[in-house]
Amino acid sequence: MISSMVAAIARFLGGVRVRWMGCQPDTRQRIYFANHSSHLDFVVLWAALPPQVRDAVRPVAGRDYWERGIVRRFFINLVRGVLVDREHICLSKNPLECLTQNLALGRSLIIFPEGTRGSGAAIGPFKSGLYYLSMRRPDLELMPVYLENLNCILPKGTIMPLPLAASVTFGPAMRLEKRETRRAFLVRAREALCDLRP
Repeated sequence: MISSMVAAIARFLGGVRVRWMGCQPDTRQRIYFANHSSHLDFVVLWAALPPQVRDAVRPVAGRDYWERGIVRRFFINLVRGVLVDREHICLSKNPLECLTQNLALGRSLIIFPEGTRGSGAAIGPFKSGLYYLSMRRPDLELMPVYLENLNCILPKGTIMPLPLAASVTFGPAMRLEKRETRRAFLVRAREALCDLRP
């Protein structure tokens, strides 16, 4: 109930227009990957999904940011986010482990392969996480999602969102191909996202 209210507020604040290009919403397990330019990104993408799809989707976010302060912790728990440790990465603390565990439970994930927020002007190079997740679960569909204008609604360093229109565009599913190299896959995934830009 509360999560549905959060989704409705997110759609209202962003005046979000949702487009499905060459794909349809589906309850099957997927990894949604998107560009990243605002703290609104994951909640707007999550809110753009139909309720029956949204229930099994978990946004992935940085523990170092979302565990600071009561409000942030409350919010990330409300949307059932999966927090990854970006500061103390080592063999015994591989951030992919908690993501793999969530996938094993049948959940879908929202990830941002750039790794950090950009300016919104361009999509940065992808880090390797999407590739290694795909290696572990090559059966899953990877859904590119282009988020437009969210960097203007909540610019970096601001607290209150501005009343501007945003769009969420879901593109055709892709998968890791057999014997595809990490570099070739990451370039292809980034291009799939760039192709969704208006």
